[in-house]
Amino acid sequence: MSALPADPAPGRHWDELVRFWEESDWPEGSKVEIIDGIIVVTPPLAAPHNRIAEKIHRRLYTVLPEDWGVHQTLGVAHPSRGRLYIPDLVVIPDPVVDALEGGNSAPLTAAELVVEITSLSNASYDRINKAAAYAQAGVPLYLLVDRFAPPGPTVTLYGEPQGDVYRELQKVKFGDEIHIPEPFDLTIDTSVFPFGV
Repeated sequence: MSALPADPAPGRHWDELVRFWEESDWPEGSKVEIIDGIIVVTPPLAAPHNRIAEKIHRRLYTVLPEDWGVHQTLGVAHPSRGRLYIPDLVVIPDPVVDALEGGNSAPLTAAELVVEITSLSNASYDRINKAAAYAQAGVPLYLLVDRFAPPGPTVTLYGEPQGDVYRELQKVKFGDEIHIPEPFDLTIDTSVFPFGV
């Protein structure tokens, strides 16, 4: 992972930063996000990471309202905070995505659920920076699949955001079930998640 610093007051130069993000020739397959005003480039993700995303993605579609979508490559922006993320999965109502006029990102505040799956290079961003940002934006639910948690792989569901803090609703080890509440009312069996790097 590498970072390119940007103006510390991203609100002033947000448009230029996003234009640079959109128009630059980033390495193929990499994930490029703006985290707290800094462009962060993450190398292509490993197969276990992608398999976990696919398993959750598939399960989400069994319970979503017809006019909500699950996206793997949609940017979600919080310009006033200098953030443009590409979550591993984000659930957003279709009308919000349909209203995007040529832009590559939706407002983070429109997300109903965000799922992040840690990689060795980004675990701390997912655990700390992104959790705080999603809470600040009022995203109702944040599911963190932490493949590299110190005590072993875990899945944590956060909710009830207040300020930049979430309440931990449930935490399980890989192999156990985790329940995502309404409006999803979905139980995910984490025993199907692949272990390993």
